[in-house]
Amino acid sequence: MEIHFSRHAKRRAKLYNLSLSVITEAISESTLQDGQQEILKTIPGMNHPLKIIVSRENDRVTVITNYPLKKRISP
Repeated sequence: MEIHFSRHAKRRAKLYNLSLSVITEAISESTLQDGQQEILKTIPGMNHPLKIIVSRENDRVTVITNYPLKKRISP
């Protein structure tokens, strides 16, 4: 599976001090279907969960945006 980052996603990662390897790892751990979808992942050491919006077409995954949520995930 190829993972590509949009320019917007790279800038958001830099803004929030997120490493691209953390985002890549979160994508690898999730099962994705074709189309646009979101991934919510709790990262140790961060106060808020990470939200990643991706688009998958065949074997290519494009990260559209990523950012920490300002609210906690409700159970």
